[in-house]
Amino acid sequence: MQAEMKQGKKTDAVVSPSREGKYLTFVLCDEEYGIEILKVREIIGIMNITPVPQTPCYIKGVINLRGKVIPVIDLRSKFRLQEMKHTKESCIIVVEVRNKLTGIIVDTVSEVLDVRGEDMEPAPHLGNSINTEIFIGMAKIKNKVKILLDIDRVLGTEEINVVESLTNVS
Repeated sequence: MQAEMKQGKKTDAVVSPSREGKYLTFVLCDEEYGIEILKVREIIGIMNITPVPQTPCYIKGVINLRGKVIPVIDLRSKFRLQEMKHTKESCIIVVEVRNKLTGIIVDTVSEVLDVRGEDMEPAPHLGNSINTEIFIGMAKIKNKVKILLDIDRVLGTEEINVVESLTNVS
C-alpha cells in the first residue's frame, strides 16, 4: 500500500500543469508517443549508422552529424517492440538529455501538439515489471491517446553512460 501511495504521489506530480506545453509526436508500431519539444534539437532522415561493438542491442551505433559524433538508439528495440526495416518515413529525432545529444529512431514524426493540463491523465499502473516513471502521462487529444514520454528517464543512467563513453572519443 505504501508503494501505491508513493507511486500515486509521483503520478500526481507527473501531470502537474508544469508538464503542459508543446510535444513532438511520433509513431512506433502504430502507437503515438510524444516528447517535450524543448528537448528536440532537430529531425533528420535515416543516415549511415556506424555500429559500435559491446553496446546494448538497442544502441544502433553512432552518426557523424556536422562533425559531431552522436549515438543513435532504436526506440523500437529499447521498448522491446517488433523490429521493422526502416522506411522513407523513418527518421532520427536528435534530442538533448543532460547536455548530450542523442538520436532516437522512430517510425515517423506526426506533429507538434499543444497539450493542456486538462488533456492529461496519469499513466495507468501496468504492473510491477513496467517502469511507468518513463511516462509523463497520457494525453487525450482528438479522441486518441498519446503516450507522453519523459525522454530524460527513457534515456536513463545506463544510456547516458554509454552515450558519454561514445562521444568522448579523442
